Amino acid sequence: MALDENVLEKGILNVTPSLQTVNTQAPQPSFLHSHTLKISLFVSLLPNPAVMAVLKVHGSPFSTATMRVVSALYEKGLQFEFVSIDMKVGQHKSEAFLALNPFGQVPAFEDGDLKLFESRAITQYIAHEYASNGTQLICPDSKKMAIMSVWMEVEAHQYDPHAAKLCFELCIKPMLGLTTDPAAVEDLEAKLGKVLDVYEARLTQSKYLGGDCLGLADLHHLPTLHYLLGSSAKKLFDSRPHVSAWVADITARPAWAKVIAMQKS
Repeated sequence: MALDENVLEKGILNVTPSLQTVNTQAPQPSFLHSHTLKISLFVSLLPNPAVMAVLKVHGSPFSTATMRVVSALYEKGLQFEFVSIDMKVGQHKSEAFLALNPFGQVPAFEDGDLKLFESRAITQYIAHEYASNGTQLICPDSKKMAIMSVWMEVEAHQYDPHAAKLCFELCIKPMLGLTTDPAAVEDLEAKLGKVLDVYEARLTQSKYLGGDCLGLADLHHLPTLHYLLGSSAKKLFDSRPHVSAWVADITARPAWAKVIAMQKS
């Protein structure tokens, strides 16, 4: 069987210094060359510890922050271990979980010996560390990345505060047997509507918030969109044609379907 020259080259570069020194001196017996080649190939085929590191997400499949992280992993096509945290029994406040996130909030994330919390920080790490995998969620061009970063900040500081509270009123309260506050809903819908007016104007200029390609700025919206589209707040998105088209686009992604499927498993 013919051997790939690249494999041979990689193997030879990975042999021990002593063997490399032997090969660069006087001609050696053929049996030594044979053993050197075998050792070279063996070393080149050893598992790379960095590749073998297991990615872990500790969280709840119903948590918007956890869903944000998992969507990034699926978009990048990365394998990961999901460690379910039962928040009903306070598992997120346990000593073991607090060692991962001292604030006792899901999710927590591990990549080998690296431990992270805060969902948006985690998605940025995933996008940068695994830039060559799957969907390109960031821009290599610094100016384009700066524009995307602006809209990532808009999501976190302008959109999410209203969207998250609206999710609580319209989706979480009924699940907990609590009464929705109509006045709060009206106020939050008005505030979110003003943000979506800005989105409507932005989306007349580009297909996605951060530019012409899907990025973290879009992906970060998916968890709250999932809940709001199943509520009376859906009208806020449907009534704005460019926002509506953008929502339909990003929620139809196969990676997002996998995130939703986790809630049913």
